[in-house]
Amino acid sequence: MSNLRPDSVIACLDFPDYVHAVLNGSLWAAKALRAPIGLLHAAPSVYHKSAVDYSGCLIGDDGDTLLNQLAQEEKDSNSKLRDQGRLLLKQAESYCQQHQGRYQHQIYTLHRHASLAESLDYVDNSAQIIVIGHQVTCKDTLSQLVRASRCPILVTHEVFHTPKTALFAFNNRPTSLALLDWLCSSSLIRNLSLHVVMVGEDNERNKDALREAYARLKQVGIDCKKELLEGRDVTATLTFYQQQHELDLLITGAFGESRLHELLHGSNTRKLLKTSRTPYLLYPRM
Repeated sequence: MSNLRPDSVIACLDFPDYVHAVLNGSLWAAKALRAPIGLLHAAPSVYHKSAVDYSGCLIGDDGDTLLNQLAQEEKDSNSKLRDQGRLLLKQAESYCQQHQGRYQHQIYTLHRHASLAESLDYVDNSAQIIVIGHQVTCKDTLSQLVRASRCPILVTHEVFHTPKTALFAFNNRPTSLALLDWLCSSSLIRNLSLHVVMVGEDNERNKDALREAYARLKQVGIDCKKELLEGRDVTATLTFYQQQHELDLLITGAFGESRLHELLHGSNTRKLLKTSRTPYLLYPRM
């Protein structure tokens, strides 16, 4: 029976160098959201294909011996992986308990013998937010994992600093509007100083859209300012603005462009994932 709890913050412990950053990011998010923390370790079982590939070339006892040897190696490897996973989860749970502060989080573990992509799909519909390291150790790229998700994902680098300021890249498209709804209803950034930035032409349509987004955020009590920037390169414009104002957190919709736009101009999400040096919160495409 699954112990996955609804509305959790899921910490993906998939890469050793990022474990502390992921845990710190999860503690920050869980405190803001008043949510439990699910510690997720995903490790596919070891499966040897050698016996299948070469058993036809073997005869008699040689084939049986190899099959038995591979079966024992597979059993030993999977047992070692399980032990390593249990130890990691125990250490991560202890770390969270020591650093959770006054707010006592519910902390639980999810030990999945599956790929990271399969494990994220398993938690996707139940989680409030997923926290993951910028470098992942599976065959899927970070961009592929983000694109497949239906849950907001917080990407962190090797060190996570608690954000006090944030940049919300608003473009008035469906995913960005859904992200606006989520930010207005969520407590995640309620105590942050937010810059609502739109990159586009300086026209009345964009001004009105930006003004409406700004008004909605102010109405729910978020301290924010707005800025309409003209620039041909969205990624470069947002990156420069964030660095210029020393903003701690980047917030955008994920892969909100059409496939044709991505084909012709590339994906802004993929570019920002490569260039961002701060925590990056991505909201799934609608």
